[in-house]
Amino acid sequence: MSNPEIARSVRTGGFDTNVHDMGEGAPVLFIHGSGPGVSAWANWRLVLPELARTRRVIAPDMAGFGFTERLPGMRYAMDGWVQQALDLLDALDIEQADLVGNSFGGALSLALAIRAPQRVRRLVLMGSVGVPFEITAGLDAVWGYTPSFENMRRIMDVFAYDRTLVSDELAQLRYEASIRPGFQASFAAMFPAPRQRWVDAMASPEAAIRALPHETLLIHGREDQVIPLSTSLTLAQWIPRSQLHVFGQCGHWTQIEHSARFVRLVRDFLAEDL
Repeated sequence: MSNPEIARSVRTGGFDTNVHDMGEGAPVLFIHGSGPGVSAWANWRLVLPELARTRRVIAPDMAGFGFTERLPGMRYAMDGWVQQALDLLDALDIEQADLVGNSFGGALSLALAIRAPQRVRRLVLMGSVGVPFEITAGLDAVWGYTPSFENMRRIMDVFAYDRTLVSDELAQLRYEASIRPGFQASFAAMFPAPRQRWVDAMASPEAAIRALPHETLLIHGREDQVIPLSTSLTLAQWIPRSQLHVFGQCGHWTQIEHSARFVRLVRDFLAEDL
């Protein structure tokens, strides 16, 4: 049986990136979060087919995650991830795209927009990292994950407000994803304790965020135990052309817990000025 998480392979710098690329129209680049065993498809599977009805949607596995090639001795840091995203846009011959970033992917999207503002049209940042905050117990548990079904089940419970979304089957699936060859080794190498330093390393300078010219939609779950709502409140204050939508009864998985609403919100926002 074919694995839906594996899509096309695109050369980005010195390695191959696994990329989902579907639909037609103005391009939207989706950047996933940093949970154990995560992939672009696991993160965005409910929303990509819907948004691909009107747009070209592109969702890569970032280096160290999913089915993108892992090179021996690869260093995982913001500079490399931003370069990978830019190399991908170049390889696909895309001058400018909208960006949708989830959590870690939000920090990456922010950094990319700051470093290459002309490559970004509009920004959507969901449960985003990228500003200073004190690491939550939830995020510490996610980044400190060691492989077992029980640990994955506990982390899944932290992600979702509605526990009925987190079945044993889903936890088993994500646990199995986390123990694929190379997955845990690269994940463990990214965020060793003490983990506050990785939150700090992903933060962009306040002055650079305040200078962003892009229309920006901020989305956050009110009950998010992984990334606190305060991060999006800060971004809403700092980004001049921003708006903030807070989903009640929602944890860290807005695009899964409220997928239909998420799709409508993002589609309408990105359709402006097209």
